[in-house]
Amino acid sequence: MFHRRDGCLTRGVAARSIRAGLAVALLAGAAVLAGLTAASEAPAFASHTTARAPGRALPEPVPFFQLPVPVGAGGIPAARSGPPPTSAQCLASIGVNCYWPYQIRAAYGMGQLYANHETGKGETIVIVDSFGSPTIGHDLAAFDSAFKIPGPPELRIIAPAGKIPAYYPNPARVGWAEETTLDVEWSHAMAPGARILLVETPINETIGTTGFPQMIKAENYVVSHKLGNVISQSFGAPEQTFPSANSIESLRSAYKAAARAGVSVLAAAGDEGASGPANAAGTKYFTRRVVSWPASDPLVTAVGGTELRLNSKGQRIAPDVVWNDTAAEGAPAATGGGVSSVFARPRYQDALKAVVGAHRGIPDISLSASISGAVLIYASFPGGPGGWQPIAGTSEATPLLAGIVAIADQVAGHGLGLLNPTLYRLGAGSKALVDITSGNNSVFFTESGTKHEVVGYRATKGFDLASGNGTPYAPALVAALAKG
Repeated sequence: MFHRRDGCLTRGVAARSIRAGLAVALLAGAAVLAGLTAASEAPAFASHTTARAPGRALPEPVPFFQLPVPVGAGGIPAARSGPPPTSAQCLASIGVNCYWPYQIRAAYGMGQLYANHETGKGETIVIVDSFGSPTIGHDLAAFDSAFKIPGPPELRIIAPAGKIPAYYPNPARVGWAEETTLDVEWSHAMAPGARILLVETPINETIGTTGFPQMIKAENYVVSHKLGNVISQSFGAPEQTFPSANSIESLRSAYKAAARAGVSVLAAAGDEGASGPANAAGTKYFTRRVVSWPASDPLVTAVGGTELRLNSKGQRIAPDVVWNDTAAEGAPAATGGGVSSVFARPRYQDALKAVVGAHRGIPDISLSASISGAVLIYASFPGGPGGWQPIAGTSEATPLLAGIVAIADQVAGHGLGLLNPTLYRLGAGSKALVDITSGNNSVFFTESGTKHEVVGYRATKGFDLASGNGTPYAPALVAALAKG
């Protein structure tokens, strides 16, 4: 996680280690953003949406276990429900873009799908996070109201792996609440007609096996009860932090079940570039190339990150490049990507032996994740910055793709299962997958006075270990995935 203080970005390592996604939580900047007045530019897809009255909360979900009463129950706290800032305002005040949903939608061609009433209607996006957020229903309502997005047909919260502890604003709980907010708000922004199922687990996922048994138990419940056709996972841990390859194998049951049941599973590729966190505190990094699981699992679609450069209408002003903000941050801040030390090359990558060798290579596909091209979330949970804040990372890219997949499920009329064979059949440079040919995921950092560099992978023509098969043009990708 990254926090802005005194005009520069600094690392919040305690919360940073808890998930694959990286947040740009601008603590000092949040106060600046709260005072900004949004410009009057109209969202490009406003004609396809209906506004909800400000401050109106979604119906309270019925979880398996009683959750804490959300802060501000009965309405969004008025002091935090101002208009979102525009990218121009964010650039002027904090030095980064903060894209609105209509800009991200335009960048991926979502308007063509919405015009055909392809919004994810009838489908359910499954979001899995440790703990969740105590204010997610209210925060989603505020997000939707500000951006004139209709609320989802249903926001349901379940906790099939055990009772969620009462909320207390320590770094882990604040970090996961922020992650949950990103996952829910932006998967919904991409597929506004889909139901959202938030699956909360009671243990903090950090590195190694910690927290994973509960997540896998929860995902097995989702698959066995046919609760959704796409599962979005914004978490992961380097393969080398697990006790053994067998310990990873013992956790794969949900992905095997999902493949049999026609459920698509996505996972963030990570945010430390070719390196990864080497301890739970997030204060050490691997000095060699590593990749994270579950993104490295052959039964999972690994989602990497790109940098989008958009104008106020969401049109590209430059081609997408591999996300790498390490130079600006002075520490690893880039898309994950590389080859697995656990999994052999799957059949769908056989034609890429020259790139991946004998091992599974990731990512499979990449979407927006950069700090300089962040997206906005609205959050009001205790302990967080409050209100509007930019956020970024491959845990942004993953729910974006989940929304696209939900629409493909709608068009197909059924779940699509493992996406990877189709992605590799299409390949980078196809109409559905725009090739990324610039950038790399090399990172550097200093530990104990010694500077380290982990040389990663460069984007090239075709598939590569920095951007995978490129980035989606959603209308063509939806059609191809639905066709199979």
